Amino acid sequence: MPNDSTRLGPRSAELRRRAVARTPGGVHSNVRLTGAQEFIERAKGAWLYSVDGRDYVDYLLGQGPNFLGHAPDHVIDAVFEACRHGVIFGGQHELEVRASELVCRAVGWADKIRFGVSGTEVVQGALRLARATTGRTKVIRFEGHYHGWLDNVLTAATDGRWGAASKGQVAGHLEDFIVLPWNDADQVADVLERRGDEVAAVIMEPVMINAGVIEPVPGFLEAVRQLCDRHGVVLIFDEVISGFRLGLGGGAERYGVQPDLATYGKAIAGGFPVAALVGRAELMDRFGTGEVNHSGTFNGSVMATAAVAATVTSLLEDPPYERVAKHGKTLMVGLRDLAVEHGLPLRVEGLPAAFHVSFGEAEVRDYRTLQRLDLARYERLSRVLVEHGLWVTGRGVWYVSACHGEEELDAALTRFEKALHDGAGR
Repeated sequence: MPNDSTRLGPRSAELRRRAVARTPGGVHSNVRLTGAQEFIERAKGAWLYSVDGRDYVDYLLGQGPNFLGHAPDHVIDAVFEACRHGVIFGGQHELEVRASELVCRAVGWADKIRFGVSGTEVVQGALRLARATTGRTKVIRFEGHYHGWLDNVLTAATDGRWGAASKGQVAGHLEDFIVLPWNDADQVADVLERRGDEVAAVIMEPVMINAGVIEPVPGFLEAVRQLCDRHGVVLIFDEVISGFRLGLGGGAERYGVQPDLATYGKAIAGGFPVAALVGRAELMDRFGTGEVNHSGTFNGSVMATAAVAATVTSLLEDPPYERVAKHGKTLMVGLRDLAVEHGLPLRVEGLPAAFHVSFGEAEVRDYRTLQRLDLARYERLSRVLVEHGLWVTGRGVWYVSACHGEEELDAALTRFEKALHDGAGR
C-alpha cells in the first residue's frame, strides 16, 4: 500500500497533493509506492536535500545507480559537453566506440557489448540471444532474483508457488521458466539431467542483492558453470545491481566464475539511465548478422555513452573500492553495536558495498530462509529512519557510494542512534 506519510513538510505535502492528482499513486515507478514521499530538490555526493530544507544521508542512492555519489562533476561535465553537439544521431559516433572499449576492458572477460537504456530491456536481449543460440526455450532462474518488470520475467511467491506478480500480467508468459531455490546446485543438476535438452539458459544474480544481499555458497557458481558447459546451456549473470559496484568485474570477478552473457546497469554510468549486455563474441555476433534482433532508438546515445565513458574511466583510474569497503564495514559494525546497546535483535549482513538490515537471527542462504526474518519490522523502522535523516529503503538494502566518508558515517550513526533512542525498532 502507498506510504501516505503525515509528517511531510509543507512544500512536499503540496507537491504530493498535486502529484496524486495527475500521477497514479503520485509516483512514476511502483517501487516508490511504499517508499519515502518527501520531494527532493537537489542531491550532491552522499546527501539529499528536500524542498522543505531537510537533509538526508543517502544509503539508497536512487536504488543503486549513484555509486559515484550524486551529480559527480566529471560525469555531469562530460555529458553536458558531449550533448552540446547532439544527442541522437540515428548513426554511429566515437563515444559509442570508446565506451564499448572501456566497459569490455573493465569487465575483463567479455568480447563484445550492446548498450540499452534499462536493465529490464537488456535482460530480454540476453534471453533472446540464449534461445537463438541453443534452439531451446526453457530458462532456469532462482527464487527472489529480479530480472525486470515485463510479463515474461516478473514473478512473486504466493503460498509457496512462484507465478505472476501483477494483475494484468499474462501468466502463460512465465511457463518457460523453471524456478529453483538459490544456492542449491543439486536441484540445478537434477533439472538439467532430466530436461537439459529443453533449457536454453540459466540466469541469476551472481550475488542476490535484490533480496537480502545473499552471497553464493562456496562452490555453487562453479558447479552451475560446469553444469551449463556439460549441457550446452548459456549462463547469464544479471549484474544490473552488482556490476561495477562490487568491483570493475562485478560478481564474475569477485567469485571467479565467468558467464557467457552478463547484463549491467545502475553503477555503470554515474546515475544516468544506461544498461549494457556483454558476452562472448560467438554469441554476441548473432546480433551483428541480423539473425537476432536487438533494437532501440536511444541505445548508445551521446548522453549514455558519454556517461559510461566518464564513469568507467574514473573507476579504472581511481578505483574507490577500498574506501567503499572500509566505510561499509565500519557502518555495519556501528549499526550492530547500537542495536545491541538498545537490546534490539538487528541483523546486518552482506557486503560492504551493499548490505541488508532486518530483525531476527535466521541463517539465510536463499529467499525462503530470508522470509524467517522479521522483514515487516525493519520496514517500519525504515520509515522512522527517514524521519531522522537517513534515506533508506524498506526492503532493507543499504548501498554505499564512493562519496560516503567520515562525515556521513558520523551523521548516519548519530541519526540511527537518535531513532533508536526515540523508540524506533520496538
